[in-house]
Amino acid sequence: LTSAAPPIRYPNIYGIDIPTRHELVAYGREEDEIAEKLGCDWVLYQRLGDLEDSVREAGECPDQAYESSCFSGRYVTGETIDDEYFAKLHEARNDGAKLRRLESDGAGGKLPPGSHDGCENLSNDKRGRATAAS
Repeated sequence: LTSAAPPIRYPNIYGIDIPTRHELVAYGREEDEIAEKLGCDWVLYQRLGDLEDSVREAGECPDQAYESSCFSGRYVTGETIDDEYFAKLHEARNDGAKLRRLESDGAGGKLPPGSHDGCENLSNDKRGRATAAS
């Protein structure tokens, strides 16, 4: 597997609703462990510095800093986010917490189809597939 992005190891707590860090395949894993988890021979990720440099070179602001906390764990506010905060975030946002909310709301306690504790099932990909005849 080759990725045009660095591994996503941390939640983005200020914007995009990325799952808690324990639900991210790259959190706490090295590339060989990620490959094993995904069933790949190997994984190759873009390096964050290379990604940011290429965007700077293509843009009009060569001194631009980027919000890349989901890759680096360094948040734009400069805050140090500790384990206690992430533990609370995980408890509030993981699929188990969603299930408990659904049960208490009378929704039957069922997660949406394809919800696998933060991992999306490839069978949910509804994009058309190219065939050999195409």
